[in-house]
Amino acid sequence: MRSILSAVRAGRRPLAGVALACAAACGPLAAWSQAAAGSVPASSASANAASLTLSQAYQAALAQDAVIRAARATADVRRERLPQARAQLLPNVSAGLSRNKNKLTATQPGFFGPVTSDQDYFSSNRTLTIRQPIFRPFQFADYRQAEAQVADAEATLEKEVQNLAVRVAGAYLEALLADDQLALVMVQKQAYTTQLDAARKRFAGGAGVRTDVDEAQARLDLTLAQELEAKQNVDFTRRQLQVLVNVPVTKLAPLDERKLELVEPNPPRLQDWIDRAELTSPELRSLRAQAEASRREIEKARSGHLPTLDAIAQWSISQNDTVTQTNSRFDNKAIGLQLNVPLYSGGYVSSQTRQAVADLERAQEALEATRRDLGTRVEKEYRGITEGVLRVRALEQAVRSAETAVVSSRRSFEGGVRTIVDVLNAEQQQVSALKDLAQARYLYMISRVRLRSLAGEADAAAVDEINAWLKP
Repeated sequence: MRSILSAVRAGRRPLAGVALACAAACGPLAAWSQAAAGSVPASSASANAASLTLSQAYQAALAQDAVIRAARATADVRRERLPQARAQLLPNVSAGLSRNKNKLTATQPGFFGPVTSDQDYFSSNRTLTIRQPIFRPFQFADYRQAEAQVADAEATLEKEVQNLAVRVAGAYLEALLADDQLALVMVQKQAYTTQLDAARKRFAGGAGVRTDVDEAQARLDLTLAQELEAKQNVDFTRRQLQVLVNVPVTKLAPLDERKLELVEPNPPRLQDWIDRAELTSPELRSLRAQAEASRREIEKARSGHLPTLDAIAQWSISQNDTVTQTNSRFDNKAIGLQLNVPLYSGGYVSSQTRQAVADLERAQEALEATRRDLGTRVEKEYRGITEGVLRVRALEQAVRSAETAVVSSRRSFEGGVRTIVDVLNAEQQQVSALKDLAQARYLYMISRVRLRSLAGEADAAAVDEINAWLKP
């Protein structure tokens, strides 16, 4: 401040001194634009803590995420449908045992009137029955339906695993973006604070105007509000990630833009990705299995009009005492066939058949709708990669141009051609370009994971590809 006052007393314009102060304030912003790495400086409590990498977060989520654990349990439940259906086609063996105490009261006519006599005796029966289905169209169709339902369960579980990679990568990259936004706001706050001090010194020395002070104060106040919002967003995004991994998240591995590879999808043609997705997408596999299960439901419904045939073998032993016989024992062994022919059920079977046919139509239309939508989603993520490469490169050039504009504005300010407002506007444009660049990079990265997820390829290798672009 003394140097500024001395310059005023000497009758000189202190623009050069103010410009130097502005340059000092904007030094961190320039360094940020050159690095553009995107990480918030670690606090003293977590500076020495190891960073949670994306691969580590994915492995933790595979073991701890409640959604994927519920999906595994659901798959286990639905897998039991197959052995249950198979059991209906295998021999059924049953045994029965009964023992009774009988009280017989007999009344007979006599010379002096009716004569009543009571007799107590025991009886028992033991039975062993074996039944083997020979022709059971309902059970045969039910078994095939169970196979389709298990295939649906496996595909649904695979879809959740694919979605988990997208959810973890999305939450992780969103947290990194929030860190980047906060870091930019903090650097911008530091620059505006220094510029406000310089404007106040100029105004106090008589070389500045009140407008410069008010403009710098307004920019600083807005930055303070943005700082609160950015800190809340950091806490929220880390909380989102913590819900997935079920461990405290204190430090993340930031993006290393030097390692980031801006490459086209492989294979390069969009149609190849659409064909691959239609063939291997777990979502489509699940819907195809559901359609197959609906076809088997029609067979089950129509089987209500068909006969059933079973082979039966039975061995029974009965013992009892009667008035005329004591210690009687009867052994009965039988083997044969049992045929059941349905005749009339009041239209119940026909109604079930119509219902099953309508459900099959619903499943087929749902499959077709999802297939069409899948092509649209594949194209969106494909373009998110191809156009993302161009957008990142364009924004990198925009950042360089914004840096040049900031330097030109400072020099013009030193020469008295521009005002402090022009410098602030140039710096604000530079910050906006840096924010857009960070967002474009993360959008490109998550698009790669999403595209592989739609094709059923979002596994640990897909996550490791993104993780290789982060700092260790």
